[in-house]
Amino acid sequence: MNQSTTPIRGLGEIALRVENLDTMQRFYAEVIGLELMQRFPTSAFFRIAEGYAGHTQILALFDRTATPDYSGLDPARTTVDHIAFTIALEDFAPEKARLEKLGQAVRTSEHAWVQWRSLYVTDPEGNTVELVCFDPSIAG
Repeated sequence: MNQSTTPIRGLGEIALRVENLDTMQRFYAEVIGLELMQRFPTSAFFRIAEGYAGHTQILALFDRTATPDYSGLDPARTTVDHIAFTIALEDFAPEKARLEKLGQAVRTSEHAWVQWRSLYVTDPEGNTVELVCFDPSIAG
């Protein structure tokens, strides 16, 4: 199916299994800056962006530790490489400074083939979180 005929219009949500919901909720609210939409006893939902056709783009955190068949997280076996949030180019330097002030170990990278500039941090459970922007000054 090519791009012009796909029914996909955007990313609806990213859902992560977590072992410490309170710590992860604080990280995504206070460090990443996402707006908490709703907290339930074993889950938290954050607004990423407006989305498409009434479905807000969200990050969902699910505490599965009470599930009977839960055997723990194994970072070596997960298929998640990283999650990325888009930021504006003018927010790149201020976000880098803000994250560093919060004690985050910030890594940076340029992806010339798409003219993207990225900041990377690690959440409390070991997931890589990227803040990425388009930068036309990067040679493509």
